[in-house]
Amino acid sequence: MHKELKLIEDYLIHFDKENSKISKANVGWHLDHSLKVVNSVSEFLINSDPKAYKKTFSFSRVITFALGIFPRGKVQAPKRVLPPESILKKDLVDQIELVKINLKLLENIENNKYFVHPIFKQLNKKQALQFLKIHTNHHLKIVKDILN
Repeated sequence: MHKELKLIEDYLIHFDKENSKISKANVGWHLDHSLKVVNSVSEFLINSDPKAYKKTFSFSRVITFALGIFPRGKVQAPKRVLPPESILKKDLVDQIELVKINLKLLENIENNKYFVHPIFKQLNKKQALQFLKIHTNHHLKIVKDILN
């Protein structure tokens, strides 16, 4: 996730750029949403009870993780990770700092700490980190397309 976080930092200068042919949302929206997802999933993982983790099968997860991509425009984000109406660059910078702290904390948590995804169900630490990477790259690709 360090490479992805560096790209987010690099794209900050373009946070107000938009291209309605690519996305209804501007660059800042995609960066804010990505950061909110990383921080939300991290907090859930950190606070989860590894004894409550149950290995589950999800066909959608297997396919998505194998391909390493999400289709565009197919899933609605939960309200808790939606950006506000007005996105401030300072808020993005603050979220980046929190991501750095959370990624450090995740290095030392147990493998069966987990996150519950609405489609993929319970994801253990390794799966959750893979989800975060795929999700963040999904939005970084959109940002790149907005800017090109």
